[in-house]
Amino acid sequence: MSYNILGINPGHNGSACLVADGELVYYVEEERLSRLKYDGNPFKAMIDIMHRYPVDELVIVGTHPDHPILGWTGEDIFTGLVRKYNPNVKTTILGHEHHLTHAACAFYNSGFRKAVAIVIDGAGTYKDISMNEEGSVKAKGCETESVWTCEYPANFSVLHKVFGDNFQNRMVNDKFDVGNSVTIVKAYEAVTNYLGFSFLEAGKTMGLSSYGKDNPEIPQLFKDNRASKDIFIPEYPRGAYIDDQSNSIFKRNRDPKNFHRNFNEVLDIEKDLAYKIQQETQEKVGDLIEQAINVSKINQVVLAGGYGLNCVANYYLQKRFPNVEIYCEPISHDGGTAIGGAKLTWHGNNNDNTVRKQTSLYYGPKYHPEQIRQALTQVENKFNTYEGNPKAVAELLSENNIVAMYQGSSEAGPRALGNRSILYNPTDPNGKDFVNQVKGREWFRPFAGTVLEENANEWFDFAGMEGSPFMMYAVDVLPEKQNQIQAITHVDGTCRIQTVNKQQNENYYNVINEFKNITGVPIVFNTSFNLAGDPLVETIYDALDALERSDIKYLYLPELKLILEKK
Repeated sequence: MSYNILGINPGHNGSACLVADGELVYYVEEERLSRLKYDGNPFKAMIDIMHRYPVDELVIVGTHPDHPILGWTGEDIFTGLVRKYNPNVKTTILGHEHHLTHAACAFYNSGFRKAVAIVIDGAGTYKDISMNEEGSVKAKGCETESVWTCEYPANFSVLHKVFGDNFQNRMVNDKFDVGNSVTIVKAYEAVTNYLGFSFLEAGKTMGLSSYGKDNPEIPQLFKDNRASKDIFIPEYPRGAYIDDQSNSIFKRNRDPKNFHRNFNEVLDIEKDLAYKIQQETQEKVGDLIEQAINVSKINQVVLAGGYGLNCVANYYLQKRFPNVEIYCEPISHDGGTAIGGAKLTWHGNNNDNTVRKQTSLYYGPKYHPEQIRQALTQVENKFNTYEGNPKAVAELLSENNIVAMYQGSSEAGPRALGNRSILYNPTDPNGKDFVNQVKGREWFRPFAGTVLEENANEWFDFAGMEGSPFMMYAVDVLPEKQNQIQAITHVDGTCRIQTVNKQQNENYYNVINEFKNITGVPIVFNTSFNLAGDPLVETIYDALDALERSDIKYLYLPELKLILEKK
């Protein structure tokens, strides 16, 4: 019998995972089951796991020391829930360890035996910090950036940490010259908020940034290696906001609190501001990595925290450090802390030195083919059903049809990798606008692509990387290929790309290979199977619902060898 650890993250991107003897075997985010975006109460996720696996230990990863909520029994409500399944369950609460669990998730998934971890996050653990050298003045601060050395089995030492608070940023190690004002993610969130997005929608700012340029009217956002307080007003724990009262260039723009703005009217100055924050933050992260390598003398780096999902920055870092091994964690948002906490607990308690490199992200729920057939009987009057195979799907794509693909276990993290994906023809010059309209997305947001691994270097510049199986990089499309795949080539000539081989996802590989046979292009347009504002579909019922509410006409079910067509 294995020893099973249920790890949970109660907070935005709430999640639950099952680690059996150190091996990740299951992961699901609460929003996928509750259908509430960013849902932070992982009760459905916990129950889903406990219906499938026995649980010996519960690891709760919080941002506050007292994070777990006490129920009427006097114990936290999460333990109380698990005790319904196992009365003798052991509970471990990592209430001070938010950034540590980010680092642990990336390190244990990287395949490195030793590494330096860079955690760039919006806000981590809230705790009392000293505001003067005597420690007589206290404030509530939250960790925003941290650097760790990591080594098996569970040796994590902090080299550097920045705490944000209402007065300033406090640094824990003066070997790092990074400044002490608004931090990387908080500055990025401030710009994101100013542009009219929520702070969890930084990916939209990243997409818009490619439309901007270096504008001399916009002041340098980071002065003397720190975010300028002439532009950003620190407001912890919420973070920071742009000073639109004293800065004339920002004052003349719209009300930043108007979240229901018309994004068909994006000002040039807003595009340039997005460009500015993208350029300056990725450079600052690069500076932090450079210092971390110099201080630690370790040439293997893992990147975690919310900023780790910035695929533009990740590619910049790969090009800036060609001789450094960098692993960008694909579950680097807060959902991944559940994995980090569970693995840290296992390796620490069992002195386990086993290295387990992340090779797949298909860890979510899976519907049995008969369950899918049963679901289809409830909607058979709404769809025509045809025998389906990869060639038939490729033919539909070549004729500029949108085809949703649903199969197997769902992907862990925010990227669709062929199991919960919407596919389209990447050669259609109007493809980006067309699919954005169908999904209800803003016009400036780019789309990803999936390329056959063996053909990847014929179309993209991977800057020395072996591939991109988890879609973590926006890489350069080779100049001579850009006009051939306009639907997935962003305005800056890049594409967020996934590489795939037959071993990773055979059904998906076969579709792309058949598309190649028809068109000569070994690539398909790939976006997440969801509509604007919705989480990725999880169940077959979610998939059918998304089809009914959209103009997506076809659904491919490879396990049943079926194609559904809306009547």
